[in-house]
Amino acid sequence: MENNIYSEITPEIEKLAALSKAAGVIDSELFVKYDVKRGLRDLNGKGVLAGLTNISDVRATKIVDGNVVPDYGRLSYRGYDVKDLVNGFSAENRFGFEEATYLLLFNKLPDKRELQEFNEMLSFYRTLPTSFVRDIIMKAPSKDMMNTLARSVLTLYSYDDKADDTSLPNVLRQCMQLISLFPLLSIYGYQAYSHYHDGKSLFIHQPDPNMSTAENILHLLRADGKFTELEAKILDVALVLHMEHGGGNNSTFTTHVVSSSMTDTYSTIAAAIGSLKGPRHGGANIKVVRMIECMKQELHDWSDEEEIAAYLRRLLHGEAFDNAGLIYGVGHAIYSKSDPRAEVLESFVGDLAKEKGLMEEYNLYKIIERLAPQIITEERHMYKGVSINVDFFSGFVYRMLGLPEELFTPLFAIARISGWSAHRLEELSNNGKIIRPAYKTLCVDRNYHPMSER
Repeated sequence: MENNIYSEITPEIEKLAALSKAAGVIDSELFVKYDVKRGLRDLNGKGVLAGLTNISDVRATKIVDGNVVPDYGRLSYRGYDVKDLVNGFSAENRFGFEEATYLLLFNKLPDKRELQEFNEMLSFYRTLPTSFVRDIIMKAPSKDMMNTLARSVLTLYSYDDKADDTSLPNVLRQCMQLISLFPLLSIYGYQAYSHYHDGKSLFIHQPDPNMSTAENILHLLRADGKFTELEAKILDVALVLHMEHGGGNNSTFTTHVVSSSMTDTYSTIAAAIGSLKGPRHGGANIKVVRMIECMKQELHDWSDEEEIAAYLRRLLHGEAFDNAGLIYGVGHAIYSKSDPRAEVLESFVGDLAKEKGLMEEYNLYKIIERLAPQIITEERHMYKGVSINVDFFSGFVYRMLGLPEELFTPLFAIARISGWSAHRLEELSNNGKIIRPAYKTLCVDRNYHPMSER
């Protein structure tokens, strides 16, 4: 958009921004002085206990001789190890996203009849209001699909006659509708943007009522609507692994905070989307893909471990890629010795790479997976172990599936809406107080001066 006065940073704004920054900076030593858990974490990075949940559990430590020590990571949904869930539906050749969503919402694994009825309900809700695509999604398409998704969610409020009803049956109905509609809202938003801004052909497929969520994502996105069984299965696994990760992650905590105010479901989920959009939360897999693309261009031999190790050290020293001093996809706020989601996803990645003829690149990922933790441990003092996380492979998977980068984070949201929904229902079920943590003020009393004396 040319000469957009609404986007212009004027000298006056620059000057006021400097004043705002000066007013906002707080001496970091004061956080220690007043024992403030900055970022709701202690000095070791452990999250402050802020609530209780019965939805999922994230473990990365064990007790040895009375001491807490790092351990292999474990993620469970309603008490079921996520590895067992994935192995279970994979062994029986089923898609698992809908089954795992049922588990998160209702605290039980469905039997065959219950799962069929649940799938039929999701399929029934997978329909947008009349003219919604034309009147909402196609107008003023945004370059950021997360903003498009949030706008669409907020607009759905206007189509709901019981939008402000926070009774559990109504909220469950709203959540199931959003779980069903997130793929449509995200992919249609992308199709609109790629057409109007990139000049690509516009096509809008209707969802297939007989397809799973993963199958419909590929069907909606591709011009010919076709995909292989392996492609759909690995996307389904990725959705299951991303759908829930405890109550303390930023977007899920946002869901609890906003739900506690008793606002409507659409406002709550839009707030969670805004949180997930942040690059510190939902955009890491894009960074991994771009980092490795940069690495591939600079390496002479993708199998030369010495050359790869040297590049990884350059990354840590801020001398390569984005100069941030990070190896993206390696390390996690909670997990230390392993990220169970990465382990599960990795078990499928090789097969997809073989199908796509990308084994050379897959082997490069494997070398980085092995070398990066060693190099980080050598270069930096670590209070806990370090390993690859789920973002390390998920971006590679999405790229092999032909998914555009603009949809990487929306895919995260398509999965995580199931977890957000379960946490919203949990917050409302407990009828707790509004979440309102304390902030210590550093203000000092000042005398007011009339305008003429300033």
